[in-house]
Formats: sequence, C-alpha cells, structure tokens
Amino acid sequence: MEVQVTGGTVRGSQEDGVARFLGIPYAAPPFGANRFQPPRPVVPWDGIRDATAYGPTVPKGDYPPAYQPLFPEVTIPGEECLNLNVWAPEAAVGAGGPGLPVLVWVHGGSFMNGSGSLPEYDGSAFARDGVVCVTINYRLAADGFLYTAADEGSGTANRGLQDQIAALRWVRDNIAAFGGDPSRVTVAGESAGAMSVTTLLAMPAAEGLFAQAVTQSGATAHTLTPDIALRVTARLAEMLGVEPTREALAAVELPTLVTAAADLVTEVQSTPDPAVWGTLALSLLPFAPVVDPATLPQHPLEAFAGGVSSSVRLMTGSNRDESRLFLVAPGAIDHIDEAMLVGGAAAYGLSPEGVAHYRANRPGASPGDVLAALVTDWFFAVPALRVAEARAASEAGTWVYRFDHPSKETNGGFGACHAVEIPYVFRTQHIGGLKIIVGSDVPDSVADAAHGAWVSFVATGDPGWATYTPDTRTTGVITDTVTVVDDPDGDERALWDGIR
Repeated sequence: MEVQVTGGTVRGSQEDGVARFLGIPYAAPPFGANRFQPPRPVVPWDGIRDATAYGPTVPKGDYPPAYQPLFPEVTIPGEECLNLNVWAPEAAVGAGGPGLPVLVWVHGGSFMNGSGSLPEYDGSAFARDGVVCVTINYRLAADGFLYTAADEGSGTANRGLQDQIAALRWVRDNIAAFGGDPSRVTVAGESAGAMSVTTLLAMPAAEGLFAQAVTQSGATAHTLTPDIALRVTARLAEMLGVEPTREALAAVELPTLVTAAADLVTEVQSTPDPAVWGTLALSLLPFAPVVDPATLPQHPLEAFAGGVSSSVRLMTGSNRDESRLFLVAPGAIDHIDEAMLVGGAAAYGLSPEGVAHYRANRPGASPGDVLAALVTDWFFAVPALRVAEARAASEAGTWVYRFDHPSKETNGGFGACHAVEIPYVFRTQHIGGLKIIVGSDVPDSVADAAHGAWVSFVATGDPGWATYTPDTRTTGVITDTVTVVDDPDGDERALWDGIR
C-alpha cells in the first residue's frame, strides 16, 4: 500500500484491516547546521520509501535506574529521528471519502525520554474504531528545551514544541491521503506530552492545527520562567566546562550533552534546593516549556484566562494515585515517617491541619500513603483543574476525568499511578511495555471504558459526561465503567485554594 506525502512516496503494511505507515520523516534531521534550530523542512527522497518499521528515535539517555524496569525504552539509531507513525483503517487509505477523525499522540517521559514507537502507543485499536492515529517523535532534553539568552525572542526557543507543531502541520497537509480529516484533529498526550499539549493551546504558531485536545496527567504548572531556564543553562554549561551560549553548547558532542543533561536532572531532583533552583525545586523538570516572546508569549494559564484557544474542546484529567509511582519505585514510601510527611507537605504549602484532613480521609494509611495522596493533588490533579477553571468562559467545552484503576493490592503498591491509564486508552493493556505497573488485574472492561471515552471524544467531541464548570465540577471517574461524579474529593481539592 503506497501513499504520496510531503517528501515522496511511502509504502506501508496492512494486517487485520489496519494499515500502518511507520517512521515517516516530517522534518529534516536536527543535526549539523540544524542543531538548536527550529525544525527544517523534510528532505525529499527518491523512489518509494519503506514505511514498515519504526524510524530512528531522538537522542536521549536512560530513565533513572528505579524506573528502567517499569518503562522499557525503544532506542533506534539514525539521523532522521523527527518522524511519525500512522495507523488507519485499511479501507480508508486513498479512498477519498469523508475524512475520519484524527488523533495525534505526543509521548511523555519528563521531556527526557520516550518515543512515538513504544508498544503501548500502537494505534491499531483506534484505527479499528474508525480513528486515524498518529504518534510522533520530538527533540528532548537540551536539544529540545535548553534556553539561552540568544533564544529570547529569536524564534529558536521551545524547539521540542516547535517539532510538535511541525508534525501537526504535516498532519494538516497529508492526513487526508490516509483517510483522515485535517479539520477533525485531536492532539493528545500524557505527562510531559500533556504539558506539551497544554502549552500548544497557548502557542500562536499552533493555532488552527487542531480542533480538540486531551491532556493526561500534565498541565501548565511546570512551565519555566526565562530566569529559571537560564539558571538551568548556566549549570549545564558549568558541568560541561563551556560558556552558557547556544554556540558553545551546540559544539558539545551529542552523547556528552545527553549524559550531562541527565546528570543535571538527577542533581535537581536529588538536591532540590529552592535557594539554587527557585520553583524548580518543587516542579523538578529542568527541561520544559519556557515563556518566550516569540514562541510562548504568555504563561498558558494567563492565555486561557484571556480567551486563547477558547474554541478548542479540551478533555483533561489525572489518575487517582499518580505520585505512588515516584514513591513506590525507588522504595521510599515505607520509609516516610510522620515528621517527613508534615515537612514534605509544608514544602508544598499545606498546613499540618491540611495533612490531618488527608489523614482523616484515610483511616489506617501510612505516612507514605498520605504523602502520596497530597503530592498527587499538588503535582497533577489540581493543576489540571486550574486549566479547566481558567477555561470556564470558553465557547468550547472542557471535560474532566479521573482514572481510578487498579487498586494498589494488584500491582505491587503502585495503584492507579502515573502512566497506568495509557495502555487502557490505547487498548494495549495486554501487549504494551508497562506490565509491572499495570499489574495482575487487567480486565478488558477498563479498556472498554477508557478507550471508549477517548474514541467518543475524538469522534464526536463528547466523552460521555457533562462539561466541567466551577459550579458543578462534573468528572468522569473511570474504572471498569464511567461513573459521573460532581467534585470528587472536593474537600481535599479545596485545601489547595490559594496555594496551588
């Protein structure tokens, strides 16, 4: 099966009614003269390009050791790493009929890891349900998000986000050949991918490239100010023994830069000193979107409150036990005592009375369990709700979900932790790479509920429950069914008013 796209002709494969086109370049290789520059146009090729295997992944390091067994990485060498993958109903490819809805997936990985070719992101289930699914790669870490003084207002900042915009432009220009409708694009992502998507909603260059968005476990709370971003650059340059300039850092051998960036993340997360890192001591992601005059002129929350992207429908949410991932994986949760709980909560701005409220709602819970619950709200749940609140006056709706499966007894204590919803959304819960955190309780009914809600939203603009407003705070709580609840755990949500 062959399709003509920007750059040339690609030949994909088909199986069980699903056509797959993998590793299609959407931009030029970001190396040589293209290092630390916005994405350049794709380099055309002669003949027919094989698109039956995933393309190269962008340069990246490993996850920290505690997380490597939980999130197996895919690493494929090669320079044409700004590529994407398409799954479509076989009968729709080249048919020229009414276009199908399109889902474009932006992967997570703390802006340091991940790729569009992970097995849990296989788009076959979406294609079987009449949705054209696209997954992308984008530049990570220093190559994607390092910010220097020369980047301010020059159009060279937020390169990883600019890669995502280039991929969305490719979708606009090419998706009809795969049976998709460029006017019915939903862009979605999880974790750093969700933070990316939320930021895209506020970027002028992304306007008009998608009609809907889904953000899973990530909002705007990790957006960096230029001052904080420049501190990161200065420290990275110091570690490398070079000047904190774009030219000096671009001249560093790529493997050396990748390693240094990973070491810097470890330093920030292991010694989060507010005197050194400011707000980064709590948000912990030194490579992330930066407010910049040319690419991101406003903090996204300010932009939403001012009506930016008010015509784009949004579904946003988080998982019930997000932060258990970060306490269970390194083996820390059982070593947290009462003093650590109260001190940790205070660092996030929560009073001892607030801690007592969380504890009273969890009779018999350990200090580690209580800390996981309140950090989940600070890091993930409340920031998503702040986006929904900022969009309260928008002409398009905002829907909120919470994913509540599984219980911690079935997956080694992780519970409904960060990233566990992904294989249910893609219906890859039996084949994906997240088997440890998915655990032993893997009913198809949970995939029916989650995947079904996503397909419904992508196809119709309605996941199956009412929109979220500050008055009702209606939320779709997803387990093996979708239960509609107004303001779930609202007493705990209210504790963060004026704090987060």
